[in-house]
Amino acid sequence: MSTNKQKHRAADMIHEVKPEIRVLGIDDGFFTPHSKTLADVVGVVFRGGHWLDGFMHTKVQVDGSDATEKLAQMITKSPHYQQLRVIMLNGVTLAGFNVVDIIELHEKVKLPVIAVTRDKPDFEDIRKALQHLPEADKRWRTIEKAGKMIRVRTREGEEPVYMHTIGVSEETAKQILKNTSTRSNIPEPLRVAHIIASGLQS
Repeated sequence: MSTNKQKHRAADMIHEVKPEIRVLGIDDGFFTPHSKTLADVVGVVFRGGHWLDGFMHTKVQVDGSDATEKLAQMITKSPHYQQLRVIMLNGVTLAGFNVVDIIELHEKVKLPVIAVTRDKPDFEDIRKALQHLPEADKRWRTIEKAGKMIRVRTREGEEPVYMHTIGVSEETAKQILKNTSTRSNIPEPLRVAHIIASGLQS
């Protein structure tokens, strides 16, 4: 990683984690693997981990390469955009292996991005799976570019989660995850986004 990118990643755009920080949680719904169809992607706006304030929606191609652009458009065109302080993703892929470039997304929307996964990914298995898709090397480089995975225990007595971050310091990102994980070890914006997206029919 270049020196400039290291500085960019370390820069903390959030100077104070307020209890009602506006968080956008994003997740996809059900889709048919390898179908080349469109999958629903839902964003929910939360104040902290308690109050649902808004909703947004887009579609991305299963195993495609449009996720970063589609998310940026969804976010910046939303009436909630100006109030948002951080973006949360359920991992760095949507709809199979449509990889989100979290650095590019951060640059497009001018907001910190935190990608959260319940389990630590098996990157060797992911790399093998990518070989069956177009532009496999490019997809893999985008995943690598997300940087190291950071282990976070969001709730005492529950399993940790893992995150990639950009535009926010590790300590601030941990605090945001802990503050918003009000009902499980998964931040509430992501939990609710998954429930809503799973109820939609593409």
